[in-house]
Amino acid sequence: MKYKADWPEARRRLTALWHRERLDRPALAVTAPQPVAAPTPVPVPADDEARWLDPAYRVAVTRRQLESTWWGGEAVPSSLLMAGWVNSLGGTPRFAPETIWFEPGAVDFGGPSPFRHDPQGLWEGKYRALLLAQCAAAGQGDFLVGKSCILPANDLLSMHLGTQAFLLALLDHPEWMAMAIRQGALDQQQARQELQALVRARHDYWYGNAGWMPLWAPGPFNSTQSDVSCMLSPELFERFVVPELDIVGQEHGALWYHLDGGDARQHLPRLLSLPYLRVIQYVPAPWEPPNGPGHLAMYRQIQAAGRIVHVQVPWQHVEPLVRDLDPALLLLDTWCPSRDAGEQLLEQSVTWSRQAKAAKAAP
Repeated sequence: MKYKADWPEARRRLTALWHRERLDRPALAVTAPQPVAAPTPVPVPADDEARWLDPAYRVAVTRRQLESTWWGGEAVPSSLLMAGWVNSLGGTPRFAPETIWFEPGAVDFGGPSPFRHDPQGLWEGKYRALLLAQCAAAGQGDFLVGKSCILPANDLLSMHLGTQAFLLALLDHPEWMAMAIRQGALDQQQARQELQALVRARHDYWYGNAGWMPLWAPGPFNSTQSDVSCMLSPELFERFVVPELDIVGQEHGALWYHLDGGDARQHLPRLLSLPYLRVIQYVPAPWEPPNGPGHLAMYRQIQAAGRIVHVQVPWQHVEPLVRDLDPALLLLDTWCPSRDAGEQLLEQSVTWSRQAKAAKAAP
């Protein structure tokens, strides 16, 4: 891999993680800034839409990110195409410097759901052009392009209706909402498969997660979330979200799930009961401590169910997690101020793992 000379070793370790094999340390993705003599020039985007969708701009940003980063351990060179959100079941995106959002609107609950995928839609076409440009830049395997960043139907409907209207509709129009979410999930599956087919023909690593929380595995898997679930009771989660998880998870039989904040943790037992769930990736709410020792009980709960814990942590919190958790079910994502510091952290993690194993074996 162009931006990672030790990719064969990283691939070996990520394969072991997927198969729950214990090595000399847990999987540890470490990035650090890397000086570049002549960095790729990045043009100024014409507007916020171009910031997310202009192929020339996004490819330049990707190249700058890749070349100015040291990708250590199991860090996978990649760049997030957040514009995948525009595959939004008919929503009209609004672009801001830091995000993409959708203006909510009213819906006729007496008719069919308007939230459908349109392969010939304006925004879908713009995203395909961007994705193909990214594939051309990556070649067969210079960096990970991976799966498109597509939001699930339940989160999209909460955006398109507005959060309050969405929650009221779950109670006032439950049959309509259940059908709309299910149909949206099937449509998003179609969109996902169409986009994966484009990448698969051009790129070896079409199925991994790229960018924000990248993960490569030795076989295809899907990734999803339900950020709106932080406002749902277990009963509502069961009725409106789990059927969509079944559609997404059963497609490849393996699911990576983004669990967003403490209010969504009430659903963890149900998530851990899903046979296709392989990875839980947790992001604490602003009022919680960052990922690290403050969440050890939850990490142990996930690992006790045989699932992989994938968390982004400050480098200072790597040691306690390496010492206290099962290395065969752990992927830590961190960053260091320099390559030297990152290489030292990787070496230390081997020592911490060996010490932890000896401590557990001691009478």
